[in-house]
Amino acid sequence: MRLLVFLAAALFATAMQAQAQVYAPYDGYDEYDGYGYDDPYSPYPPPPYYEPEPGYRDPLQERREPSTRRARGTIVIATSEHTLVYTTSWGEQFAYPIAVGREGKRWYGSTRVVSKREHPEWRPTASMRQKNPRLPAVVKPGPANPLGTRAIYLADGLLRIHGTNDPSSIGTNASSGCFRMYREDVEELYQMVQPGTQVIVQR
Repeated sequence: MRLLVFLAAALFATAMQAQAQVYAPYDGYDEYDGYGYDDPYSPYPPPPYYEPEPGYRDPLQERREPSTRRARGTIVIATSEHTLVYTTSWGEQFAYPIAVGREGKRWYGSTRVVSKREHPEWRPTASMRQKNPRLPAVVKPGPANPLGTRAIYLADGLLRIHGTNDPSSIGTNASSGCFRMYREDVEELYQMVQPGTQVIVQR
């Protein structure tokens, strides 16, 4: 009987350990949401910059007429309005709600998209793991990943536009500088935006 009780307890403990850990967006971010390359001493460099293939033409361009002549091919982020607006090269505008940086964690200026990544890994920085030892070295793609399903990397300010596993944060001042989007929105933006796209971050 004791053996059966012991085996049942061991089986229960194993099952509990096997449950997936979900890492909520960490509120102690120090380096713009903590992806490894944000640390200048990190062994993880940013994804390489690449140029669009010669003759590249977005297929959406074939079926949409220009609707505006302002800021074509540009992302404009209005921080105080929690809004990201992308104006395509042919003039159509797409507006998305976003989460922005908390007070004291915001960056303003002009930058550009350097690269994109589907299903990015999340690498908490050493300082984050020191504050929260339960954080792993790497969070693989999946529902536990605070970067969501897509990440768009920016050149200056060490910032990203990315998804989130906490959609309730959209429309708030929640991050340490990065811009969070709903999954369906970031996936749509990801398809349209190419490296080299200008990004303007306003107050």
